[in-house]
Amino acid sequence: METVNLASINQKPSLEQATLHLNASLGTAVFRMQPHPRPCFTPTLLDDIRAFQSHMTQTIRVDYQTKGHSDWKYIVFASGDEQTFNLGGDLALFVELIEQRDREKLMDYATACIDGAYGFHTHLGQPVTTIALVEGNAQGGGFEAALSCNVIIAERGTHLGFPEVLFNMFPGMGAYSFLSRRVGTSLAERLIYSGDLYTAETLYDLGVIDILADEGAGEIALSNYIRTAQRRTNALKLLRHVRQNYNSVPYEELLGITTQWVDAALNLRQNEINVMQRLVRAQNKRAAKLAEPPQNSLRQAT
Repeated sequence: METVNLASINQKPSLEQATLHLNASLGTAVFRMQPHPRPCFTPTLLDDIRAFQSHMTQTIRVDYQTKGHSDWKYIVFASGDEQTFNLGGDLALFVELIEQRDREKLMDYATACIDGAYGFHTHLGQPVTTIALVEGNAQGGGFEAALSCNVIIAERGTHLGFPEVLFNMFPGMGAYSFLSRRVGTSLAERLIYSGDLYTAETLYDLGVIDILADEGAGEIALSNYIRTAQRRTNALKLLRHVRQNYNSVPYEELLGITTQWVDAALNLRQNEINVMQRLVRAQNKRAAKLAEPPQNSLRQAT
């Protein structure tokens, strides 16, 4: 049997751009993103996601080895920003690596993204349910990350979509794979190719979002879902089994698509890179606004 340091398991992982709150009564581990300087998937945030997933995987595994069960049943992926879930890839880093022609580092970044998505998609290889709690706008990789989770809860008024076509690219970290499994290839392609942002209400009607919460009531919807699921544990277990065996996304599929994305990114023209730079400036402006003395402080982990 694998030897595990129980002292390290009992300590929360050290996170730089995220918070972690554990609620044993609900069986939830809530990971809230707090990336900076922009609300995107920075390399540091990706490291935090990796550390969080590794910690929870080990914790649950040790629970089953030592107790035969685990209190942790729900892995919740959320944001610490009330208005933004996540705006996607680190475009400033993309531009830098594209201009340097550094394929290796761009591939490393893309692989870290799909590693995190695959972890959520496969519910850490454990008998848990992963839940994306979308309380603010999700674009590009932010939307992909939400789609990778088993359940998506989104508040009314939030907007989600893939703007990558604006700079002649496609979302390469799981969008097509996860979205087509939910709504079919035709609708998935239409949503990706449009470049539009859609309201949570529209995406709920299309079957992309599982639970539509009232504005500001995402956490209430999360608690309600969990309490209902606790009464239907056998059904949830069977559904998870069926999904994993008949509707899962293989890691090789994600890796193949993201490799194509890296090669396409390195072939972008200067005018397309300029569009990415404009989007970076927009993200910086958004981040600067958040840094101003707040009327409403950043949402704390609850």
